[in-house]
Amino acid sequence: MAVTTGEEVGFRAVPELDEAWSTWPRGERPARLREAAGEYRRRFTEQCQVHAVCTLDLVSAAYPVAYAFHGAARAVNPYLNILNRLVVVQYDDADGARRTLVWEPTIPEGSAEAPFYAQLIARFGEKVANRFAKVEYNTLESALASVGLRPDDVDYLSFDHLHVQDVRMLVGGTDHEAIFPRARLISQRREFDTFRSIHPTQWAWYVPGGMDGVDPGRLIEVNGTVELGAGLTFMATPGHTDGNQSLCVNTPEGIWVSSENGVAADSWHPHLSKIPGVRRWAEFYGREVVMNANTLEDAVEQYDAMVLEKALADVNRRDPRWHNTFPSSELAPLRRQWPVLPTFVYGGINYGRIEAPTRSRSAASNGA
Repeated sequence: MAVTTGEEVGFRAVPELDEAWSTWPRGERPARLREAAGEYRRRFTEQCQVHAVCTLDLVSAAYPVAYAFHGAARAVNPYLNILNRLVVVQYDDADGARRTLVWEPTIPEGSAEAPFYAQLIARFGEKVANRFAKVEYNTLESALASVGLRPDDVDYLSFDHLHVQDVRMLVGGTDHEAIFPRARLISQRREFDTFRSIHPTQWAWYVPGGMDGVDPGRLIEVNGTVELGAGLTFMATPGHTDGNQSLCVNTPEGIWVSSENGVAADSWHPHLSKIPGVRRWAEFYGREVVMNANTLEDAVEQYDAMVLEKALADVNRRDPRWHNTFPSSELAPLRRQWPVLPTFVYGGINYGRIEAPTRSRSAASNGA
């Protein structure tokens, strides 16, 4: 069975955003991306909103400060913790059918297999690594159960990119049963291609064999920015990886955008940051944003992707100085990583009430 394309399941392309990426010379691209974001925001805002979205804590993991803020932050502890959260979105697809998407369904046992973390565990020992580098709040099953869902209620899975993910655990593959018995994984074509043929500069972050034996029928590949349905878009934001994408949801609190291009509100708003070094570094280099910089081979694209995300996101209702640019792995406010503490904490995207589908509807859409 071949991999399904987004067009085959009714996803709609958003050419005005993707065309802006072709702007040359690159110095003119940030302005063109801001303009395209403004044009698309007007259309996206006029659409229906998603039915509900909620954010659930999964696990926090150690991460080098030098990567998190591109070397800008001054720290005592060389590691901080980033909190991986599950975002559940319910929306209507192009045919009006209610769908459930889970964004960032991270499994820590799979992430530990990525060479970067596997080598940290080997160096410090699993006991030390688990005590100081990892805190588990929920499994995927318990997180879903807290909002009345089961894994078989989920239609689609997705990530901003596939760093530290073992796809086999999610949808089944060599030596692994699927946690999600019928959901299909959506990713950019270039991200699937990268996983299948990993470049040395990306080697540390992809799980070896993490796609072995995966049924192609459980995968949906998209190529560029696509609308999945009312109020829900995956925006192509290449740079952090070739196939990076950002979640965009339209809610009563405005448009939210989520990715791991940054790790804190400070990343998109360094001029407001109280983290030592971040604001001054951005001013010295004339930067509007500060990247999550564990992969810098396409840094110019990643920088522009963050500019695009900020331009599309609405301002935050709690504090309009900040835009709704929610990190998919957000800097945790832990005392042990002082003074690298987030200036502003989003905590998640929450609106409406997640509802369990009738089991008959779930079964009927098994082939969707």
